Amino acid sequence: MRSSKDPDFGATGQFELTGVYHSDRKADATFATTLGMERIKSLLLLGAGEAHLQVLVQLAKHRRSDLDVTLVTPWCFKTSAAMAVGYVAGDHALSDCQINLENLVANSGVRWISARCSGLDAATSTVMLDYGAHGATVSGQRTSSLVGRPAVLTADVLSIDTGTVLERKRLEAWLPGAFDHALHYKPTEQFINRWTQVVNQAKSQPGSALRVCVVGAGTPGVELCFAIRHGLKRAGVEHRVHLVTHDNGVASDQPISVQKRVVAMLKKQGITVIEARCLQVSEQGLRLSGSTTLEAQAVVLAMGDEPPEWLAHSGLAVDSMGRVEVNSQLQSTSHRRVFTTGSVAALAGQPHAKPGINGQWAGHDLALNLMATLSDQPLNKHTPANNNVSFVNCGGEHAIAGWGPISSEGHWAWQLKRRQDKALLASYEL
Repeated sequence: MRSSKDPDFGATGQFELTGVYHSDRKADATFATTLGMERIKSLLLLGAGEAHLQVLVQLAKHRRSDLDVTLVTPWCFKTSAAMAVGYVAGDHALSDCQINLENLVANSGVRWISARCSGLDAATSTVMLDYGAHGATVSGQRTSSLVGRPAVLTADVLSIDTGTVLERKRLEAWLPGAFDHALHYKPTEQFINRWTQVVNQAKSQPGSALRVCVVGAGTPGVELCFAIRHGLKRAGVEHRVHLVTHDNGVASDQPISVQKRVVAMLKKQGITVIEARCLQVSEQGLRLSGSTTLEAQAVVLAMGDEPPEWLAHSGLAVDSMGRVEVNSQLQSTSHRRVFTTGSVAALAGQPHAKPGINGQWAGHDLALNLMATLSDQPLNKHTPANNNVSFVNCGGEHAIAGWGPISSEGHWAWQLKRRQDKALLASYEL
C-alpha cells in the first residue's frame, strides 16, 4: 500500500508540480523518463457532457500514473437539463439539479481548465482556448497571473462532449434579435440564472401579468411552458404563457399518443398555442408570420441549437448537420484518436437515426475505448440502449409517459421520471 507521504504522480500531480502544461510533447516525454516511465500520455476532454462525467467517475475508480488528463469546460458545476425543468416549476431545489464538478475533478485526479474551445485542428490534435471576460480556473483555483494560461493544448487522444450551442452569427441570421432579447435554454446553467432574474423582477412589480413566449414546441419547449406556468403560479406572479410552434407542430419528437395528451394538457393549463413562424425578436416581443406581433416581457428560445461552428473547420468528418461522424466505437471516422459523444455526434451510415448519441448510455463504453486507445488495445463496440420509454414533465408533479403506441400519465409517471433523474445524478457522486 502506498504511503500517504508518497508523491501522487497521477493525472494532475506531475505537471502541476512543475507548472508545465501538456502542450509540449517533448517536455512530457523528458519528465516521464525521470519517473521511470516510457512516456506519460495525455487525454483531453472537451466539455462536461454526461459521457465525460462517466469518464471522470471511471478515472476516479481506476487511477493511472502514466496518464495526464485535462477537462476543458467553463462551468464549475453541471446542471441536469432534465431536472432543471423541475426547478423552474418549483418541484426541485437548485442544488438537487446540479453536480459539483470541482469534487468530481478532484477525486478523479484531472486538471480542470475553465474555458471554451474556440478552434480545433484534428490533424495535429491542437485545441484553441477562449477564456472569455471572466478569467479561468485551473483545478478549482483562479489562474495565477504568474502562470500563463495556455492558448492552445495538444493531446495524444481527444474526446468531444461539448453539447450543442446557440452561436450569435448563425442565430442572428436565422432569427434576428434573438441573441440579445431572448433567453436561451442552452446552456442550462446560464438559462437558470437569467430566468431567476426574470421571476425576481416580476415579483417586485405586482399588479401586472408577466407575458412569456416560448419558441419551439419540441419536448424541451413544451416542458418549459408547463414548468414556467407552475413556477410563476407558486411564486404568486400573475402570468400568461404562449407556445409558438415555429411550424414544427407540438411535441413532434414524441409518439403520436403522447402528442395528443400534450395538446390536451396545454389546453387544460390555459397555455396558448400559436401556430406561426417567428421572424424576429425585439424588446417588446415577437414578430410572427402573417404580419402578426405578440407582446412579451420574456421570450424563451427552446430550439435552434447546433454543433459549434469550429467543428465544421476542424478537419473532422461531419454530417449534413455539422455533427461529427463516428463509428460504432464512438471514434471519428476520419481521425482515429478523436472520440465524440452526445448531441454533437452522429453514427455514420445511419442517416435516419435520431441525431446525437445518448451520453448517459455511452459514457462507460467511451471510458473503456479511451483507455484502450491510449494503451493500443482493441476497442469495444457501443450498442445504443433500446429505451423506448419517453417522458414529458407537465409540472405540478405530473408527467406523461409513452412507450411505442401506448401512453399514460399521472403522478406515478412524474415519480418514476424523478427517480431515474436522481439516480443518474447520484451516479456521478464519489
